[in-house]
Amino acid sequence: MIPFAFEKRALTRRALLGSAALGGAALVSAPALADMVDLPFSGGGGERATTTSFPQKGKMIVQRTRPPLLETPWDTFDKGVFTPNDQFYVRWHWAGIPESVDVNTFRLKVHGNVERELSLSLPELIQKLPRVEMAAINQCSGNSRGFFGPRVPGAEWGNGAMGNAKWTGFRLKDLLDRAGVKSGSIQVRFAGLEKPVIEGGPHFMKSLTIDHARDGEVMVAYAMNGEALPFLNGFPLRLIVPGWYATYWMKMLTDIDVLDKPDENFWTKKAYLIPDTPGANITPGEKDVKMVPINRMVPRSFFTNVAPGDSIKTSGPTDLRGIAFGGDCGVAKVETSIDGGASWQAAELGPDDGKYGFRRWDAKISSPAAGSRLSVQVRCTNTNGLVQPDKPNWNPSGFMRNVIETVDLVAA
Repeated sequence: MIPFAFEKRALTRRALLGSAALGGAALVSAPALADMVDLPFSGGGGERATTTSFPQKGKMIVQRTRPPLLETPWDTFDKGVFTPNDQFYVRWHWAGIPESVDVNTFRLKVHGNVERELSLSLPELIQKLPRVEMAAINQCSGNSRGFFGPRVPGAEWGNGAMGNAKWTGFRLKDLLDRAGVKSGSIQVRFAGLEKPVIEGGPHFMKSLTIDHARDGEVMVAYAMNGEALPFLNGFPLRLIVPGWYATYWMKMLTDIDVLDKPDENFWTKKAYLIPDTPGANITPGEKDVKMVPINRMVPRSFFTNVAPGDSIKTSGPTDLRGIAFGGDCGVAKVETSIDGGASWQAAELGPDDGKYGFRRWDAKISSPAAGSRLSVQVRCTNTNGLVQPDKPNWNPSGFMRNVIETVDLVAA
């Protein structure tokens, strides 16, 4: 039995994105017609338009229209630990997104250093490979880049270039075992239907070591949150690499190549590199730093029911809540502070849907006298003992920000 039904007709990009293109033009020519948000970047510059014009998407913050870069509005994260599909952030590298994905002819190919090359249809993949589910966070490497100081080039995201979903699909290991990986294999390279729009531009591809690819956790998803993948989030197949940044989560996955030599493609060897230092942190202008591919995520925690400048009551405790995640492992604890980090109080953790997903946290604080200002902090410690730092990192790509979050509140 096929657990998810896919339309038999071609799902055309032209039909889906036609209204989005018009919406993008409207945002450029008449931004006053769209709601605006102001992402609280240091030094300003966080004004962004919102839109509901993109297919299968609700209200989103527009970072770019071509290719689509859409950020999840922050209030979405206060509604639950699973990010709705229609407000799950979108990030593409090239504007060459296919105009159609015909599920009748679509094939996922496995080739390279294998015993048997495979070319499998969606029904074959869904019917013949054991079904698995996993809650996992997909977070852009440059999430929160807009808060970097000094500023760095790239998409100026707020904190909303992330989302948590329950992914349904099959283990990559089961697919590779079906092909029969030969001895001497060292990496597995993934490619999707996204293509460059300039001649000679490097096709977007990413690689994992053979041991990582076969660890039993990396999976290929055909559904998220109980529904077929939205077109802009990778329909019909997406690679899921739990605990690692989203650059490895190949969208519209169509090609798996088992390699017996190191992958030298641009996106693996030259792009998405970080300093080989604790927290990927260096001093602006620092030279001759060893660089390595970005990899594991780090712990983060956020407030979701209060924002900087909010008023809180002066009688009785104030309820705080938010979300946290451990990065490449689970959440051990979440703590809050009202004295600049001199002391910390444990927050209450919500249900655990799996070590790679969001955890809700709840806490109470006593309010100060009327008119007083209160800086409240939250930090996460993961199950490997890694704690969020009290100072922000910096690197020229604006990757891996995870400094302790602070909100300034006013007692009224």
